[in-house]
Amino acid sequence: MQPLNIAIVHPNLGIGGAERLVVDTALALQSRGHRVHIYTLHHDASHSFAETRDGTLDVRVVSSWFPTSVFGRMRILCTTLQAQSLARRVAGDHTQYDVVFVDIVSAAIPLLKYAQAHILFYCHFPDLLLAPHSTLAQRVYRAPFDLIERMTTGEADRVVVNSRFTQETFRRVFPTLPMPRVVHPALNCAAYDTLPRMEDPAIHVLRTPRRVVLSINRFERKKAVVLAIDAVAQLPRDVCLVVAGGWDPLVPENTEHLIELNAHARALGLSTRTIAPRNSGALALLPLDHYRVPTFIDSDVLPDVDVLFVPSFTENQRNYLLSTARCVVYTPANEHLGIVPLEAMYLRVPVVAADSGGPRETVVHAKSGYLCEHNAADFADAISRVLAAPDAQWREMGAYGRERVIQHFSLDAYAQNIEAVISDMLETPTSVSAVMGILLTLFIVCTSATLYLCATYL
Repeated sequence: MQPLNIAIVHPNLGIGGAERLVVDTALALQSRGHRVHIYTLHHDASHSFAETRDGTLDVRVVSSWFPTSVFGRMRILCTTLQAQSLARRVAGDHTQYDVVFVDIVSAAIPLLKYAQAHILFYCHFPDLLLAPHSTLAQRVYRAPFDLIERMTTGEADRVVVNSRFTQETFRRVFPTLPMPRVVHPALNCAAYDTLPRMEDPAIHVLRTPRRVVLSINRFERKKAVVLAIDAVAQLPRDVCLVVAGGWDPLVPENTEHLIELNAHARALGLSTRTIAPRNSGALALLPLDHYRVPTFIDSDVLPDVDVLFVPSFTENQRNYLLSTARCVVYTPANEHLGIVPLEAMYLRVPVVAADSGGPRETVVHAKSGYLCEHNAADFADAISRVLAAPDAQWREMGAYGRERVIQHFSLDAYAQNIEAVISDMLETPTSVSAVMGILLTLFIVCTSATLYLCATYL
């Protein structure tokens, strides 16, 4: 394939599974000789992957005056408006793109048509299934946005999904659209081959004589990290649960849920500690009674605690935690795929995950870990089996998981799959006329503006 100009559009380039996918997509395409630019609305150097800030990737931050929420509410409205700002910048860029890769927000697709490029939409999961629809007000508010998602998703020239689980969900939600192809996310294995730098002060505070059970997730309620805490509460007190993951002070739920998890662990009689970079703000936002003495990353003493919270953890901390963990516990139910089990398996750590969604496609039960029912008792039993496994059996599970990742989820495999989709897509003209793009864009802008004004002034 001839080198292409490719734009990747992602609203917030922080730390998370979706962001890791964007970075790995850029790396994969760049390794194939393509010229790749990433467009985003938000990129914090202190809360992002190294490749986005060390010059490896070309990241272009687009300014937008639209807020992320209105008094903590109406996020989908603001996200839709922000997507239009991002799409307008890409469509108006002087660079002529051959392909625009979009994920997360399909509302940007119609306006991106003006870039005169083929649009590839990577669907992590239909957003309309993630939003609450339990009350009449919620259903009325969500109705136009659900319609927008249904209309704009079909505007893409090709749609791919991250798992067979998402593929089946997509088929039920969008029955009139062609069945999307499954392209599993990749793990950039080279990024995990680096040994942790032990001289890093941020590592010193993570050392514990206990056996480590590790949970890596964003601090969001849907990740069900409370299940890991409930499970560990049933285990002997020679285990330390480390809860690490993406934590963004701009996202109120991250702060709220960190406090909730800390309080829940304390209510179960577990001792807790929160360790965070000095500039992250995580400790400052916690009430003082949630910990005895503030601990920052320049400390070299870790108290003997049952649950250790590590918000805004660094990549070096991640590598260290994965290298010392005896077990990785992955608690979300019906997760679309989940990159954390792949990280753990590649580093030879057995995984305990919910028997639903994406982990069914990554974790092989009783070979690379255990799949269990979504309750604390089953998780506690599975964790106990991993912890009690003889060293030879534990190493065998780890070796099986690593080989599975290398064969099925490597960056090379992903690059081949995504390039095959692009090659097939470019053989046919772009699917929708500019007239339809104009109509959909006007519909999105007018609907969003109307709801915004009603919410603000009524």
